[in-house]
Amino acid sequence: MDTAIQNYARTLALRSPDHYRSGPFTVRHNPDWELKFANYAIPDRGAEPTTQDIADLVTAFREHDRLPRLEFLPAWAPAVEPALLAAGFTVEDRAPVMACTADGLLTPKPVDGLRIAEPVTDTEFTDAAAVQHTGFGSDGGPDDGEIAWLRTAAAGGGVAALATVDGRPAGAGGCSAPADGIGELAGLAVAAPFRRRGVGAALSAWLTRTAFERGYRTVWLEPGGPDVERIYASIGYRRAGEKLNISLSAVPA
Repeated sequence: MDTAIQNYARTLALRSPDHYRSGPFTVRHNPDWELKFANYAIPDRGAEPTTQDIADLVTAFREHDRLPRLEFLPAWAPAVEPALLAAGFTVEDRAPVMACTADGLLTPKPVDGLRIAEPVTDTEFTDAAAVQHTGFGSDGGPDDGEIAWLRTAAAGGGVAALATVDGRPAGAGGCSAPADGIGELAGLAVAAPFRRRGVGAALSAWLTRTAFERGYRTVWLEPGGPDVERIYASIGYRRAGEKLNISLSAVPA
């Protein structure tokens, strides 16, 4: 499963309109969104990058005004992590990867007043992006990249969702377009006043179920921490591997 997930991530990066290649790496670049999670490189399977390959990759990121950063499953290309560490990269974290199949999805407890639907109007997309923006700790309102991410998910064969409780925006998230029957659930956020009420579990289950109804075989995700992992486990997600998030923060003088 971990190989299938990594192959999916690389395929999606190659499909993104602004991706570029640098040596044995595919870089997923988002020109409208500086968020580090929207800009990262994935090594080719079994890549053995040279010192020059990594230097060229760093230069490419700098030229695009982005943090040099990679996301990948270490087993996909075992030689890459040691080479990056030798070049001064720092491990951000080693995040578990979880996956769910249609026969494993569980139904969460109902939440009073909760309604979940795909955003349609400009206001609904903005409300969903605003929940994500503040839910992940940012100030102010959502930027164009956050809104565009939701629109792309909704229009490109994936799923976007806005959850409301008694008419108030309470949660948002999306599931990216599938590749070989696999999609990623990402960007899931719950507004602070509605946390610990089951909104996250209900929203995750709704997105996952909708993806399966549209022909996905597997949905995977990267939980943001142990508490979040337990929420996903409660609706049927199980660990399928570990993903390395690694970056180079130092800017040369």
